[in-house]
Amino acid sequence: MPVERWSVTQVESLAPDATSVKAARGLSGAGSWSSAGRLDDIVWGVCRSYQVCVDLTGPAFKCSCPSRKIPCKHSLGLLLRWAESDVSGEPAPAFAVEWQAAAKAEAKPRAATTPDPAAAARRAEQRAERVAGGMAELRRWLDDQVQLGLAGAQRGGHQPFETMAARLVDAQAPGAAGAVRRLGSFAGIGPHWADRLLGELALLRLLVSGHERLSELTPELAATVRSRIGFPVATEEVLAGARVSDRWQVLGQVDTDDGALTTRRTWLHGAAHDRFALVLLFAAAGQPLTADLVPGTEFRGDLTFYPGSAPLRALVASRDSGAEPFRSPDGATGLGPALAGWASTVAAEPWRYDAPVLLAGVTPTDDGWLADTTGHALPLAAGHREPWWLLAASGAAPVTVAAEWSPSGLRPLAAWVDGEFVPAAPPLPDPGTTRGPELPPEMLAAALVGTARRPWAGSAPLLDTAAVALTARRAAVMPATGRSGVPASPPETSPALPSAAGRRLARILADGVPGGSQLAQELLAQWLAAAAERAGHVPPATLPTLLDAGRRNSIIRPSIARVAGRRGQWLAGMRADWRWLRDEAAAPAEATQATVSSDDVWETGTLGERLGHLTALRRTAPGRARELVESTWAKESSDDRARFLGAFGTGLSLDDDAFLEQALDDRRKEVREAALELLRGLPGASLGVRMAERARAAVQVEHRQIGAGRLVVTPPEELTAELRRDGVGATPARGTGVSAWLLEEVVAGAPLSTWSDPATMLGLARGTDWELPLLHGWAKAATAQGDTAWTTTLLGQASAGLRESVRWDLHLVLPSDELGRLAAEALRREDGMANRLLALHSGRWPDELSVAVIETIAHRARTDRHTWQLSELCRAAAVAMPPSYADPVGRLALQLDQEPADQSRVRPVADLARALIFRREMFEELQQ
Repeated sequence: MPVERWSVTQVESLAPDATSVKAARGLSGAGSWSSAGRLDDIVWGVCRSYQVCVDLTGPAFKCSCPSRKIPCKHSLGLLLRWAESDVSGEPAPAFAVEWQAAAKAEAKPRAATTPDPAAAARRAEQRAERVAGGMAELRRWLDDQVQLGLAGAQRGGHQPFETMAARLVDAQAPGAAGAVRRLGSFAGIGPHWADRLLGELALLRLLVSGHERLSELTPELAATVRSRIGFPVATEEVLAGARVSDRWQVLGQVDTDDGALTTRRTWLHGAAHDRFALVLLFAAAGQPLTADLVPGTEFRGDLTFYPGSAPLRALVASRDSGAEPFRSPDGATGLGPALAGWASTVAAEPWRYDAPVLLAGVTPTDDGWLADTTGHALPLAAGHREPWWLLAASGAAPVTVAAEWSPSGLRPLAAWVDGEFVPAAPPLPDPGTTRGPELPPEMLAAALVGTARRPWAGSAPLLDTAAVALTARRAAVMPATGRSGVPASPPETSPALPSAAGRRLARILADGVPGGSQLAQELLAQWLAAAAERAGHVPPATLPTLLDAGRRNSIIRPSIARVAGRRGQWLAGMRADWRWLRDEAAAPAEATQATVSSDDVWETGTLGERLGHLTALRRTAPGRARELVESTWAKESSDDRARFLGAFGTGLSLDDDAFLEQALDDRRKEVREAALELLRGLPGASLGVRMAERARAAVQVEHRQIGAGRLVVTPPEELTAELRRDGVGATPARGTGVSAWLLEEVVAGAPLSTWSDPATMLGLARGTDWELPLLHGWAKAATAQGDTAWTTTLLGQASAGLRESVRWDLHLVLPSDELGRLAAEALRREDGMANRLLALHSGRWPDELSVAVIETIAHRARTDRHTWQLSELCRAAAVAMPPSYADPVGRLALQLDQEPADQSRVRPVADLARALIFRREMFEELQQ
């Protein structure tokens, strides 16, 4: 039976590092693979010249590239392609068939070698003697700490602990050495450090006592003591033990890095035996971890457990099936039974600090707990107390959560929402969360002062008593009561966007696009704009990252507001730096429709609801909308007044003139500027009439009896209060006199209908003393009023005389095709202004420009000495060239790759081809 396709999240969990994930996403498109397919449980593909195979039942990886990472970016890219869009069914090539046969041959058991039992016994005896000496020294050291008092540890720092740990390393007790070394990391640091230090010293004393009585302990408990001290257990010995056959569900993974060693903890759960298992993997710094267990998948097979009193650590002895996703884990329980299992584990192994739990029907509270429907709750650990990932994915509906429970609280591993696996987000900095004390104050007081000065009056030594008290407290923990989860999110009223589009969004948010983070921001804006036009809501799990993106970039906020859905609005109401979503003018369509028929929302709604109501009302009854704004104008904040004026662009008419005139007297600059922008675009507005009168008074055409007329210019004498009110700037441009500046500003504010045709006016102004201020005034007016006739004439006849900023603003008024034509001509004549014109061209490039860019790329890739110009051009084309040009660019990249060219010139072209393919697939997914 073929392996069911994995999710993108499950594939990405196999990556050895974040860099590999980003590189793999760039190779996941069909354009990166000349061929790809399936052979039984093997996915194969050819990426450029590299031959790639992945055995899904392992998983196991084979690639002909020189990378030392396992899996490499090509293997991950092939898996991502399989997960997102599957692969073709074409016949497998010879390399895939050969690798499949080799993998089966390697799976056969090999003959085991027989070690020398006598030599092994001697080595074991010598180590036992060393460990016994080290544990005896540890006992004396522990007694000294309590006798002298823990207060000295605050002054001594970590060095005494390092010294003792080094002695234990010499005694071949690495487990005990690590425990002592960890004490130095918190001794004297933070609140309740003494309580924590005493508890850990007590558990070490309990370990020493266990070693002293090793022969009296049960075999299981003796194995636990030996393991905690650091006696190794051979893999062969573990695999030779009893096997537990089950359907093993991979719940989640946690990677930790201490600088020298990376450790991966993978938790599994056996569905039939209701048993947890922990698989540990280790890698030296900079080396990848083996990725053979995929969270959210299950397999049938055998596990063998390391010996111990509470056996959790295990090895995968065999697999009888491939890894397949599962909808929800079996064996989830309530909080009470989960803690009962924890209590049994601690009772059997007091040194264990954490254990897995599988909680059913829990929701986050608003103060950092997980609660079930009965009101019982457990706290979340530091760094996990704001589980936005879980709130976004579940909408605060009860779900199943896998977590590690410890005295610090719950550390979530994953959740299952409507049959979908949702991995937990990484922990966040949480300096405000501290652990409370776990030991009685009288024990702590005696330990701080030291038993030499304050003898301990208990029936047993202080450390022994503390060990019992600590274990009893941890085992007896019970859920808190009287807590309830966050109220559930309202149901969505819009359809979900296509699932493929949702996966694409997740890739973009994770910078998993060709070109990296620089291109990801542009692609995110394009994706959001296209999704907003299609209508629908994004996958809820993407909302936290999406809201953070909107927090950093206000330009994409309106589009986010249209696709965030009701879940996004609900989520934004719980976090201050996401409240922008609720204040956004582009309120969800359902909110707008619900409020358009009633004005009550104007008095009681949020800013976003009021803006949505105002915008909708401006379409149907602009006068009524204006009356609402006028009714509350005096008590609105200046920011809100400016926002409300922004809605007047819809349905703008001369009926709004009087109200906008009043806004020109507002005390805030933002409000005045918003009113000025509206009035300048309103034909017949009082502002335009006044500015036209001033312009005609300043510039008059004197007609002669013979020949053409001439301009008589009389600029304003001073900047009056009336001119300031009507938007005339007080600060002249550099190098411009006051009179010339006032003339320029007056002409800029007058409607262009004040003058004759642009060619005539430019001809009259040419050669006069006031030519430059007149040209700049007309150019500003053409930009503000969007007049293409004046713009074309000015650029064609007077471009050289304009200031650079004014000249480039004029280009923004040109139609897209005209601007594209100018950019194409500049590229063909290798004009330096071509890049500037390309940057000004917003939206999709016209065909003429796209063809010119491809021709320029081909020329530069073969001839340019410097690659930065080629790279910049390819980056610009990646976001603006129509995706339909992906195939021509891909053929160009292939041609360049086969030519004896510098690969640094080929790479930007290949990246452009991948980016265009990415955009093409992105838009196609949104049309499904």
